[in-house]
Order: sequence, then structure tokens, then C-alpha cells
Amino acid sequence: MRLARRPLVGGALMAALARPGHAQTGGTLNFVPVADVTVLDPYYSGTDVSVEHGYMVFDTLYAMDAGLQPRPQMLEGHESSPDGLRWRLTLREGLRFHDGAPVLAEDAVASIRRWAGIDVFGMSLMAATDRLDVVSDRVFEFRLKRPFPLLPNALGKPATYTPFIMPRRLLEGVGKGQIKEIIGSGPYRYSAGERVVGAQVVYRRFEGYLPRPEPSSWLAGGKRAAFERVVWRIIPDAATAAASLQKGEVDWWADVPPDLAPALRRDPALRVQINDAIGGEVIMRFNGLNPPFDNPAVRRAILPAIRQADFMTAIAGDDHDVWRDRVGVWSVGKPMSTEAGIEVMAGDVAKARQLLAASGYKGERVVVMAAADYASLFAVAQVGADLLRRIGFNVDLQTMDYGTQVQRRGNRAAVEQGGWSIFFTWFNGFNRYDPAAHLGITDNWFGWIKLPEIAALRERWFDAPDLATRQAIAREIQQRVWQEVPYIPLGTYYPITAYRRELTGVPKGGWTVFNLRRM
Repeated sequence: MRLARRPLVGGALMAALARPGHAQTGGTLNFVPVADVTVLDPYYSGTDVSVEHGYMVFDTLYAMDAGLQPRPQMLEGHESSPDGLRWRLTLREGLRFHDGAPVLAEDAVASIRRWAGIDVFGMSLMAATDRLDVVSDRVFEFRLKRPFPLLPNALGKPATYTPFIMPRRLLEGVGKGQIKEIIGSGPYRYSAGERVVGAQVVYRRFEGYLPRPEPSSWLAGGKRAAFERVVWRIIPDAATAAASLQKGEVDWWADVPPDLAPALRRDPALRVQINDAIGGEVIMRFNGLNPPFDNPAVRRAILPAIRQADFMTAIAGDDHDVWRDRVGVWSVGKPMSTEAGIEVMAGDVAKARQLLAASGYKGERVVVMAAADYASLFAVAQVGADLLRRIGFNVDLQTMDYGTQVQRRGNRAAVEQGGWSIFFTWFNGFNRYDPAAHLGITDNWFGWIKLPEIAALRERWFDAPDLATRQAIAREIQQRVWQEVPYIPLGTYYPITAYRRELTGVPKGGWTVFNLRRM
């Protein structure tokens, strides 16, 4: 079978363009993340903070550029057959893990298999795959049952779960557990000896990293680690984090509450900007295994009472520059976005009460988890709990730290045995960009609600011949979400970040500190 070669990017021109300007290198970058990294294995957790940690340590085969297109990252390139049934991928020469071992095709294959066992996009890719084989030390090959043109998109997916490449030896025998060591091939090494739970996470520059020659573009291209150390300072209190930034004790604060942004903007030593061009959607997620939310009629009864502006105002006040309401299932302003059926959320509490009375709800206790150290999520949890009480639910609002919420949401037991009914979280833009990667419309994520009709529509979406057909299917999926209600979208929020003015290269998007420098 003849294989068509994809052109590879490289050359002296790209290398010249990638040379850094006049900036200091070395030293320490002090960064305040949204929360502590309670799970260091990004395949085990999948929270945004675990993904961001993952991008510090690991690398990916493909990576998304600023135009949201996948580019080869760890790969030299790929070859695909004219019929689309064979993809041969070649790793770049000289890649090494932090322990000095070479990155081999067997590591990539083992990582893909582990990722595809938990990720919805990965499962779809492997369902279309007949064989995944190691060809040589640097070459591996997909042989497909049917064409899967989104293969680079799947392997460059920048959200839960990101297909990071790990050493095969760490994955052997792990099963559904966590890896024992955090060893990747990315620009920074995780410094286990300096980890202080609840206080700091430390990364050290990996001198053996080989950056790509071309300029960086969001997560793609040449990643250059300008700092010797990056220290994540865990500061749950927003006022303390703001003061630390203004005093120069930290360099960059990832998630600034909107009420503190004006004061930071007035500080001449700081810059404040929107940190997510796609926007994160706040959601109310239900546990479909146990009463009362195993009943779709009970879940559906809540919809008429929802007014997204109430939840967004709780996070960001009246600053409409940083939030949007009338938000459906898909990322706002992106190809699949639609307002189909959006009118079902009308802020009508009386109608919700009527529907709840007719749903068969028997007054079961509803355990709502609220992460007190994650300000935006805590605000929406309080608004949500109050709304549920007004509808007629027996609400038990349980406050905990974000790490505990992340751990507890995996508990499938009844609420009497430590389980849960509802939690609030973020879907970043890529977790709802299209049906391929959307966590909320599958049963393979916390909540475990069976959605066979949506699953069938999702498969049709993969096989759709053109954009118009895919958009029509996306509208159908959104209409089914209003019937099945695996979760409720509560609006889109564009997080604010702030940093010291001497930093350059701060991205408009999460997941990376690469290419930052201190002037």
C-alpha cells in the first residue's frame, strides 16, 4: 500500500525565527495555580490542574496551535495511506525521558492504549482501529477498520484526558491505578523531594529536552524552558494571593476573582488579561446511579428554574466582558455552537416545582459537594443549592476542599455510604468543543448516566461527510441533552489572569509556562 507523506516543518529559517530575544534565563518563576495538584497522574484525575501539571512534565505526539489545529510535536511527522486506513507515525530523533531513557515507539503505544481506555475520544479512535503496532524504535502504525481523519486531533487533544506519553515501564501492571513515578519527556522535571502538599509543587528544567525548531504557537512548536525552577505556590485565599502578587512574592496568578481585577489593573507593576479565548463552562453534574437523579424526570424538572445569569453574576458580578449566558452544550462561537432548545432554561421556579412534584421525587437527600477553596465553584455551588431548595429538594450542602471533591466524585456509593448527588465543575473549551471530546455526553465520566441515543448520534457525527451535517447532528445532540439532562450548563466564563509586567510570553490560554521570560 502506497503511503502519502505529510510535509514536515523545519529548517534554518524556523530555527532562526525561534531564537529568543533579549531576556533573562534561569532563576525561579513563582506561579499561583487555581488549586493544589492532588493527583499527579493526569490519566487518573483529568482535572484542569492535573492537565496543567501534565503539560509541565510530559509531552504529546501532536499539539494544538493557536488556530486550534493539531501539529506534530513529539513526532517527526506521519504518513497516511490514500484510503485512510493506515497511519505510520515517526518519533523525532533524540527524545529522552527525564531518567535518561530514550523515548521509543513502544512507550508511545503503551501510553496510547492506557489513554484510550479512559478517554472518550480515545475510545472512539480505538473502536476504529484494527491494530496498533510497533514497527521500529521510532516508528509505530495504526491499521484502521475505517477511516478516522481526526486521528491527529485525538492524539493532540489538550483537555481531559490528554494523551501524554509516559515510559512503558511505569505503565506495566498499573491498570486503573496511578503511576508510581512522575517521569516524562517534557521541558520540566517534577521535583518530588520538594513537594509540600497544600503548599507547593516544584519543577526543574530538563536540560536534555529537545525543543522543536519552529516558533511556538499555543501548545505547539518550540517549547523553551527559560526558568531553572518553576514553583507552584498554593494560596487558597484570594486576598493573600493578590497581595503576594503586588509585593512581587509571586510572578503570576492564574485565576483572579473578578472583584479583585480592578485593583490589580491599577497597579503599574502588573498586567491583567483574559486567560482563555474559548471560555470555560460551569456545569451542574448529576449522579445517575442513585436516587433521586437516576430518574431523568427529576433531572429534567430543574431545567425551567435555571437562569444562567444568576450563576455567572455570582462569579463575576455585572462584568459582561468575562461571561456569557444563553450557553448550550458546545463551546460558544465555535463550529458546533447552537441555541437549539436553549429556551428550556427560563428562570421559572414555579414550573420547576410542578415538574418535580410530578416526577416521582420522594424527598431523598441530595448531597451537593462544594469546593470551599475554589472561589468560583464555591459561589455557583451556593447559588445552585439555594435554587434546589426553592424548587423543593432536600439539600445537604457539604463543604470540602477541591482535592477532596476530586477524590470523592469517583465514589459510586449511595449518599449514606459517602456518595454524592451533585457537584459543580468547569468544562474547559476543548471538553465541549465538539462531540468527539465532550465528557458530559458520555457515560464514561463521573455521574455515569447511560445515554444510548446520544451515543448513537455521536457515532453518526464521526462518520458525517461535511461540516453542515456535523452541525445538524450537534443540534440534535443538544436537543437530546435537554431531555436526558446528564448535566446542566450554567454559562461561560472567561478566566482572568494577572502577572508581573516584567514577564513576557504569558499565553492567552492555560496549560503552559513555556516560552515565558523575565525581561
